[in-house]
Amino acid sequence: MIGSLMMCVSVVILLAGMIAGIAMGVQENFALAPAHAHLNLVGGVLLFLFGLYYRVIPAAGRTTLARIQGWLHILGSILFPAGIALVLVGGHAYIAAPIIGSLILVTAMTLFAVVVFRTRAA
Repeated sequence: MIGSLMMCVSVVILLAGMIAGIAMGVQENFALAPAHAHLNLVGGVLLFLFGLYYRVIPAAGRTTLARIQGWLHILGSILFPAGIALVLVGGHAYIAAPIIGSLILVTAMTLFAVVVFRTRAA
C-alpha cells in the first residue's frame, strides 16, 4: 500500500536529514540549512502525514491517484532539497533542479487535495 511505503521512505529521509543537520553542526557550516530544512519538512513530515492519511483512510490509499501522488511526492521530496543544495553549492546553473522539484511537489499536493476531497466521506 502506498501509505506504508510513504511512511517508510519518510523515516529514511528524516534520518538522513538529522544526520545532515548534525554534520552541519559539527562543521559549524550551515550553508546548506535551507536544503536540510526542506528535506526534513517536505520529505519527512509531509510524506509521513500523507502516508498516515492513506493508512487511516484505506479506501483513499487504494486508488491509482493516491499511488501517483505518493510516487510524485517521493520524487519531489528528493529532487527539491537536492536541487536547493546544488544551487547553494554550485550556483545558479543548477536552478532547474529545485524548480522542477517544486513543481513536482505542487502537483503531488494538488493530487493529494483531490484524493482528500474525493474520500472525505470515508
